[in-house]
Amino acid sequence: MDGSRTSLDIEEYSDTEVQKNQVLTLEEWQDKWVNGKTAFHLEQGHQLLKKHLDTFLKDKSGLRVFFPLCGKAVEMKWFANRGHSVIGVEISELGIREFFTEQNLSYTEEPITKIPGAKVFKSSSGNISLYCCSIFDFPRTNIGKFDMIWDRGALVAINPGDRKRYADTMLSLLGKKFQYLLCVFSYDPTKHPGKVHQFYVPHAEMKGKICNIHCLEKVDAFEERHKSWGIDYLFEKLYLLTEK
Repeated sequence: MDGSRTSLDIEEYSDTEVQKNQVLTLEEWQDKWVNGKTAFHLEQGHQLLKKHLDTFLKDKSGLRVFFPLCGKAVEMKWFANRGHSVIGVEISELGIREFFTEQNLSYTEEPITKIPGAKVFKSSSGNISLYCCSIFDFPRTNIGKFDMIWDRGALVAINPGDRKRYADTMLSLLGKKFQYLLCVFSYDPTKHPGKVHQFYVPHAEMKGKICNIHCLEKVDAFEERHKSWGIDYLFEKLYLLTEK
């Protein structure tokens, strides 16, 4: 193994220009679901979240948890099963329906009248509501604030040119004493355009005046399939953002 991959202290690329013009359209994301190109979905859930979940939820009940670009993330059921309220947003109706089917949850659906073509799917238990629309069309004014956000596969999937708008959207949803859990990837963006599933997000872009940011863990996420991306290392980082 190359010595450069034995350390988690891989060079951070500060050049944000490399991928700035890359764009994945909503139609392309929907096509990924239709064509089964959803390698980003984790059937067993995210292991770093599972490792830290009890610590985050200790002595807490009735939290409101937001899943941006939720897909059919099984982690939504983890929170719901612990008595918390889950709201997600996903552009793929297929992904949302697969979530309820695969988790054996009955649900209802209804149109969102103010957003053409948008729908909301609600579990019969009432503690999971998934909105089928663009994250930027999500009806924030009627939703309220959240105690926690689980951002895995969301920020990294947002087109680089839309990150500021996305960050503003997320900040508008945060309540007092929030916990924002964020997963990003480190790789050489000069070797990979980012259009497969995730863009490179430099650490500098995550710093802000509103949040404290702490890296909880870094793990080697490189797999054989990533060689086709042209990269030779891939690390996943789990951050916790809290109110300053």
